[in-house]
Amino acid sequence: MPLSSPAPRKLRHTRAITVEAFARDDGLWDLDACIRDIKTHDIDLPSGPRPGGVPVHDLRLRVTIDHEMVITDAEASSDAVPYPGYCDTIAPAYKKLIGLSLLKHFRLHLKDRLSGVLGCTHLTELAQVLPTAAIQAFADDAMENREAAQSAERPYELDRCHALRTDGPAVAKYYPRWALKVVSG
Repeated sequence: MPLSSPAPRKLRHTRAITVEAFARDDGLWDLDACIRDIKTHDIDLPSGPRPGGVPVHDLRLRVTIDHEMVITDAEASSDAVPYPGYCDTIAPAYKKLIGLSLLKHFRLHLKDRLSGVLGCTHLTELAQVLPTAAIQAFADDAMENREAAQSAERPYELDRCHALRTDGPAVAKYYPRWALKVVSG
């Protein structure tokens, strides 16, 4: 169902976040993420004017993960920033992602390692989308979801969203072994 028709309005800003997932020849996987902010109009930054249509932020983050979704390498780059010579010096800090699991409290550990002055607000925000992007890209390879309904191991995706709550109808239909029976009354 589409969104309702908006009130009359004028576009001022576009933030685009993309994540591309790659299977590498060496058996590892790369997630290449990008966040780009573009104003439709000229703006004056403390560092100088920025014409409309020219990115205020154009930041990239690549993480390499293994089949357990543990980060084995990470790198960041800042191609457009509001404070050149300052914002673009934090990239090496993103090596702190190495060793983190995208499946085990990633966002909590990300905050511990790279929030506030320890990192770049925008690169850290970008990193937060990596767990779900990795699951969408590699779940079939890593976890064999098609067989999970019959598996002895509880499927990882249960109770991680509204649709797949263990007391709900989708789990009862697709994962009956793991469905909780709701006792009424």
